[in-house]
Amino acid sequence: MRVSIMLCLLLLAACSSEAPPPAEPAPRTPTVFDDQLQAMEKAKAVEDMDKKRLEEMDKQVDGE
Repeated sequence: MRVSIMLCLLLLAACSSEAPPPAEPAPRTPTVFDDQLQAMEKAKAVEDMDKKRLEEMDKQVDGE
């Protein structure tokens, strides 16, 4: 009988406690791939500019 009461009390205590606040993310550490990632981002930006320029040229050629 005592065991079941203790078990119930433990279960109630475990369920009613608040969860701890989420931990803050660790600061980003530099890696060996940072230079390549920056180059890829730059290449994507240049590609977007080329696409816009190509679309503008196509509009001019089509007369729109």
